[in-house]
Amino acid sequence: MENINEALILMVVGMGTVFLILLFIIYFSKWMIALINKYVPEDVQPVAKNSNAPSTIPSNIIAAITSAVNIATQGKAQVTKIEKE
Repeated sequence: MENINEALILMVVGMGTVFLILLFIIYFSKWMIALINKYVPEDVQPVAKNSNAPSTIPSNIIAAITSAVNIATQGKAQVTKIEKE
């Protein structure tokens, strides 16, 4: 019975240690991401427009994309722009 008690204590201490280390990693990562985003913002580069004539997307494709988004998000999202690459 003594071995089981010692094993349970070791298990609780080990699992608690892992839990605390994981919490530390999560909050340290969030803090570091916020700090980096605040002081080192990402450079935004404008996208060069293609000189070719803009191609239009057929209306049946637009309807299919719109209905797929509505089904996937249960009506919570809305398609605002569709671009052809």
